Amino acid sequence: MTAPTLSAFPRPVEDLIPAARDLADHLGEIPSRNRLKKELRVGGPKADAILATLTHTDTPPLTEPATDPADTTPDPLADPNPLPDLPPITDDTPPDVSEQAAPVVDLGTNITTEAIPTDSTDNARAVAWPVVLLALPAFVAIWSGWVGLGGLTGFGQVHPLPGIWDSFSINSAITLPIGVETYGAYALYVWLSGRVPDLARRFAKWSAIASLLVGALGQVAYHLLVAAGITSAPWWITTAVACLPVAVLGMGAALAHLVRTHD
Repeated sequence: MTAPTLSAFPRPVEDLIPAARDLADHLGEIPSRNRLKKELRVGGPKADAILATLTHTDTPPLTEPATDPADTTPDPLADPNPLPDLPPITDDTPPDVSEQAAPVVDLGTNITTEAIPTDSTDNARAVAWPVVLLALPAFVAIWSGWVGLGGLTGFGQVHPLPGIWDSFSINSAITLPIGVETYGAYALYVWLSGRVPDLARRFAKWSAIASLLVGALGQVAYHLLVAAGITSAPWWITTAVACLPVAVLGMGAALAHLVRTHD
C-alpha cells in the first residue's frame, strides 16, 4: 500500500476517506490509528476522525474547544506529539526510514544443524593388549591343570603316525585345554558380537557358559586330586574327561553351522 499523493495544503477528512477505505480493503480489517497516521500522513485528530468514520461513529470535532487561558491542566486525551501534515512525495524525495522493508529473520523454516565434531578419543576402540597380558598367567595355569588332569585320567604319550613317523609322539592330554578353552572363547565371542541370528546367539550363549563351567570344574578336580595324593582319577571323572573332545567337536561344528547357515 503506497501513501497517497498529498497537496501542498492539508487535505480535509472527506478527501482522505476513500484512501482510508482502500487501505482497510487491502488489510482486510479497519486499520489502527497509528497505521492511518503513517499511511495517510496525518496528525492525531484527523486520524481519529477518519477512524470514527470507518467505524460508523460520530465524527469528533476537528476544532479545539475553547479553553480557559488560566487553565493549565493538560488534556489526557490529547496527542502529546501530533504528527504534522507532511509535504507531497516526489521522485527526488528520499524514502522514509520507517517505510523501508525490514529484514525478516526465518526462525523456524530453514534451520540447518551442523554436525558437531566429537572427540576422537571417545570413538577410539579399547586397546586389546591388557587382555593378552591377563591371558598369559591364565594360560599357564589352565594348560598345566588340564594336562595334569589328562595324565590322571589315562591321557598320555601317543604315536599319531605309526609306520610313517615312528619317532613322532605327542601327549594327548593337550587336546583338553585346546579343545575346551578354545571353544569357550569362540562361543563367548559369537554370543557377545551381536552379529549372528538369535538361534546361533542362544546356542553360543549356553554352550559358552557350559564350556567355562566345565573348564572350572576340571581345574578344581585336578587340584583336589593332587592335594589328596591321588595318582589315578575315579572312574566317573575319567569318563567325563574322556568325553570332552567329542563334545567340543560336536558343539563347535553345530555353532559353525548355525552361524554360516543364517548369514
